[in-house]
Amino acid sequence: MWLVITAMKRPITIVVAIIAIALCSILAIGRMQVDIFPNLGDPAIYVVQPYGGMDPSQMESFITYTYEYYFFYITGIEHVESKSIQGVSMMKLVFHRDTDMPEAMAQVVNATARARASMPAGTVPPFVLRFDAGSVPVAQLVISSPARSVAEMQDIAVTRVRPLFASLPGVSAPPPFGASQRSLVVRLDPERMKAYRISPEEAIAAINKATTVLPSGNVRIGDYTRIASTNAVVGGNFDELMNAPVRFGPGPPICVRDIGVVENGTDIIAGYAHVNGRRTVYIPVTKRADASTLAVIRRVKEALPSMKAIVPEDVDIRLEFDQSAYVTRAIESLLGEGLVGALLTGLMVLFFLRDWRSALIVITTIPCALLSAVV
Repeated sequence: MWLVITAMKRPITIVVAIIAIALCSILAIGRMQVDIFPNLGDPAIYVVQPYGGMDPSQMESFITYTYEYYFFYITGIEHVESKSIQGVSMMKLVFHRDTDMPEAMAQVVNATARARASMPAGTVPPFVLRFDAGSVPVAQLVISSPARSVAEMQDIAVTRVRPLFASLPGVSAPPPFGASQRSLVVRLDPERMKAYRISPEEAIAAINKATTVLPSGNVRIGDYTRIASTNAVVGGNFDELMNAPVRFGPGPPICVRDIGVVENGTDIIAGYAHVNGRRTVYIPVTKRADASTLAVIRRVKEALPSMKAIVPEDVDIRLEFDQSAYVTRAIESLLGEGLVGALLTGLMVLFFLRDWRSALIVITTIPCALLSAVV
């Protein structure tokens, strides 16, 4: 009751307070992030370690356990979840909510580097990814061309589109999907290898030796010092790799061409991407956890002309499966329902009380009450 009496005694103060709440609410709404989901769950970092050829028990014994031993030295960690499958160890590091995640990410990277010193030979660096419930794909950047192969579109996506796409604020840039990585494929003939008594390991060692890049020191010529390097990387001439020796003997050396062929092909196909019935390549537009869906989509749309300018004319880049429309419709629906609710409440008060002032007070009070919650 005292609140009503105070409002009646000091009407100017109440009006000024309402105006202040409205202005502060408008400023707060302008700075508020609009997103699909709020911040859900505890922050987490995923570590994925591949190692081909190991069964789940070996992955757990030699890989997962070693990582877990070092992970518990990290500050702010709550618990570690792990799963070992054929050739892959996946670990989820869950942190407390008040943890500084950039610092935690740096500690996880350092811990993985220390742990690899205690692992089997040939262990490659793991994939370290920060995951949050708000880090979700909000669209797909589709790259297509009627005159180019999927491998060519993959090269364009990796070398031209993705660097520009990754520079956009609030965007995570995963690798393109829909095509396999281009690579030199050496197809060995088992019958020829059996005839020459050459094992696959011997052929692999010869190919690795033929494509070695090593520093050879400095060469001093007069007053000049030049760097001498050994560069055996195979370029467009595959004959260099075909003529690489595999074994020396009393007769002519056995080369790669004697036991197989070299092709400019792709890696093993792991998946397809079809848009409108045609194979394409796409980059998922994944927003970061602290970014707004509407802001990310707006930046990508603004960058589309720049992306199209750096690719050939026959390559089309477009944004598909835009999820920002759902957010926009949800906001419009919320505003519409709120307006309808305020109007209906005011009409009910006007119908029963026959007082337009009371109805006006009710209509203005409901939005002000909602705005005060924002402040």
